[in-house]
Formats: sequence, C-alpha cells, structure tokens
Amino acid sequence: MTENPSAGAHYDSSRPLVEMRDICKSYSGNPVLKRTHLSINAGEILGLVGENGAGKSTLVKILDGEVHRDEGEINWLGTPATLNSRADSARLGITMIHQELNLAAHLSVAENIFLGREPNHWKLPGTINRLREVSDARESLQRLGFDLDPRVRVKFLSPARRQLVEIARAVVSARRLVIMDEPTSSLSAHEVEDLFRVVRQLKANGTAVIFVTHRLEELAQVADRVTVLRDGETVFEGLMPRASFGDLIRAMVGRELREFYPPRAAKTMETAFEVQNLSRKPDFEGVSFRLRGGEIVGLAGLIGAGRTELVEAIFGAAPAESGRILIVGNEVSIRSPRDAIRHGMALLTEDRKRTGVAGRLSVAQNITVANLKAVLRRGRLDLKEEAQVAREFCGRLRIRATSTAQKLERLSGGNQQKVVLAKWLFRQARIFIFDEPTRGVDVGAKTEIYKLMNELAETGAAILMVSSELPEILGMTDRVLVMRNGRLVKEIVTAKTTQEEIMRFAMLGDA
Repeated sequence: MTENPSAGAHYDSSRPLVEMRDICKSYSGNPVLKRTHLSINAGEILGLVGENGAGKSTLVKILDGEVHRDEGEINWLGTPATLNSRADSARLGITMIHQELNLAAHLSVAENIFLGREPNHWKLPGTINRLREVSDARESLQRLGFDLDPRVRVKFLSPARRQLVEIARAVVSARRLVIMDEPTSSLSAHEVEDLFRVVRQLKANGTAVIFVTHRLEELAQVADRVTVLRDGETVFEGLMPRASFGDLIRAMVGRELREFYPPRAAKTMETAFEVQNLSRKPDFEGVSFRLRGGEIVGLAGLIGAGRTELVEAIFGAAPAESGRILIVGNEVSIRSPRDAIRHGMALLTEDRKRTGVAGRLSVAQNITVANLKAVLRRGRLDLKEEAQVAREFCGRLRIRATSTAQKLERLSGGNQQKVVLAKWLFRQARIFIFDEPTRGVDVGAKTEIYKLMNELAETGAAILMVSSELPEILGMTDRVLVMRNGRLVKEIVTAKTTQEEIMRFAMLGDA
C-alpha cells in the first residue's frame, strides 16, 4: 500500500526514523509477535491499532526497551539500534506513555514529571532545586493546557489526572519519538482535545508519535498513517482514513471462527437475572439488561469501556450508586460479594491470580473456600470430606493435578480456571459472570472451558461472559451486549451479527 503521508505533513519520508523488521516474541512458547514490522518517519503521527491481544503493547514495549525481542531487527535512522533497556531508548530520544500508569504515587506531580532529570541547585551542588522544579512543572503544565497543581501528591489525583501527569512527563522529555499506549482511556472529551493539541504540536516540532488506541474516530483526527496488527502479525499499512473505517475493522477482525466452539444445545428459560438503570459514574451509567436461564450472553467492548467495572458492581465488589438488581423477579440488595454469593451468584474475575485464587493454598482448599460449612463436622474442618469433594470436582471438570493437596500455583492457567469454576459449583451458584474466562489459557484448555460453560447453561444456569475476543463472543453466546464509554450502546442476537458489526458499535457507538 502507499506509504506517502497526508498533505502538509512536515517530515522527510526518504528515511524512516525507526524501522522494526520481522519482530518475534513468545511467552512460555506462545507467540505474541510473529514477523511483525512497523516504521515511522520523523514528524509523523502513526496510528497502531488491533484487537485486544493483537500484540500492540508488546511491540511498543520492545521499542521502549522494556521487553526484549526474540528475533528481528530495529534500525534507527538506518543504523541497527540496541534497545536492551529503557536507558537505551532514552538515549535515542524515545519516551513512552504507558497503558498501565507508571507513576510514583507518593511523589508530587512536579517530582514525577522530572523524575530522573531533577534540576540541580546552583548554590548547593548535588542537591535538587525544588522551587525551580515546581516552577518548571507549572510552566510546562500551563503550556500543555493541563489544569494541575504541581505540588499535589499523585496519590490524591483521579485516574484521569494521573494520566495527564504521565502525558506531561513524556512530552516534557520528548526529543525524537513519543509512544502513547491508550493515552485517552481515562480522559474526558475536553482532556482528549487537549492531548490532540499537544500531539499536533509535537508533530509540528518534528517529533514522531506512535498512537496506540482502539478508538478509530479519535485516531482519524490526528494520524497520518495507520498500522494494523492481528494475532501478532502486521496485516495492514496505509493512510489513515478520515471517515469510513470498514477496511480497518475488517483487517483487525479478519479471522475465521475456530472449530473448537462446541454446539449449543441449552434451552432458554425464564428471566433469572436483571439489572435496571445501574450507574456508578464515571465508570458506567444507565445500564439495563437481563439474563435468562440456559442462556450465555456476551459483553463486548474496548479497553476502558467499563465492562469489568460493571460486573464488579453487580457482584458487590465496588457497588453501584443507583439502579436495581433483580433475581428471578425479586429485587435484591448487593452491597458486597458476600451478598452476591448468598443470592447464588458467582464471579470468575479477569485477574485470576490477584482476585480469583489463593495460589499458595491447595487445590482442595481453593475448591471449598466459598462453602466451608459444607465440609465442617461438629465445628471443625473435615479434611477427608474436603479431599473427597475436591477429587469429585477434579474428575468432573477434568482438572489435571498431581493430587488435591497440590498448591494451586503449580497448576496451568487453564486448570486454575477450572478450579475457580469448581469453587462456585460447590457453592451451588446459578448466575455466573465470566470475566475474560480464557485469558492466559492454552487452546486445549479453552475448548474444555467452553464445554463446561455449555454444560452449565444446559442445567439452567444464566451466564454473562465478558470477552475481548470477538470469535469467542460469536462462538459461545446467544446474545451480545456492546459497551462503549460506560454505556450499553447495542444488544444484538449473535446469530445475526458479525465481528465487524460488533467492533463498529464498540468503536463508534450506535451512530
């Protein structure tokens, strides 16, 4: 495809500032990047897009020196570059705004902006001139249009304002290339406009910008060119379209549905669960939907759409501020996970290791932890009964462990996920929320988890499945709910939709 920039761009396209060729990266034998390539010129704004898990963050972290590539080459102004650390990238003039904020919460805004580049006190060599640091930070923030007090500690700022600090730090130190990984995910519309103004100023000064995002309508306002990754491969390079995004979306989601999605045989029953007008600003607002027994409903959306925040609120981990929750037609109050569990609900969390399992406890202890009363005898834990329960579930769910006494952290990701499911089955839950159920799970284990979900639905359980993998959504669900910017923008019958349509609603809303 053509590599010419849009008219009026101020950069020399004869020699790329940076060129990445045949980049490969694997984790535990699972390839994340497969012969991926990317190039950008000085003074150019390059959009980098792709589905969740396409490899975007890994690629830019390699360029930032944070992750080491397994294979491939990186050229800087035509010369091979060594990028084994962030210090190497900084020497070349590369700075990065991370998707996961990388700030020191106990330090002030000014201290974070100039961390590692603190101004020295001319009267006291070797000491930091704090007055000048605050003054320089205030001047920089005013120039950027960010309404922040440089003296405030970062821990007291909202996520959006922390994002502005991260942006300010990168821009202040920017020399040749700024990488922005999902920089607008926490920002308001006004703050996004401020960021775009900064990006255009960087371009005018000859600084290159790699802008990683899911939001195509935002990218269309600033990007000259766009690169699309799919499953770790570069599948599209060309000019950034300004209006119609059909080709980009098809490039992003152009996979075939896998054959390992088992056929659905469950019969849909009466409404088992319903939320009405659920809100907790700014995370989500006015969300309403219902789940029927025997049904699997998908919840799709981009990073920052509010999906995880919504299911955590439903489960009582971070309760909603307003709205109603009904179970089998009866309104219930869920202000804590204990309330949700008492009402027959189960949540398999997105971050399994942090909030789903106790890695240092045994398989048996993890299976029985939510229903200890069932294995108590005369007020004491019956270890034989606990082991027997665990053996039954290991057999039923095909959990591969050396014994029920094995520590959970020794199991594979797929087997850990099946232990979490066993925990909720032993608790006799009937409403299941799966948040990214197959993340970090190999293909074989994915198939087994899908079968277990289908078996659950066939028993009459109601299932809500949050997933960033559109083939998984299409292969496993009866209906799809699409979230964007904290709102439910579309409900679609799965059999009547496509990956492209879901992605369009997730990126553009019901426009």
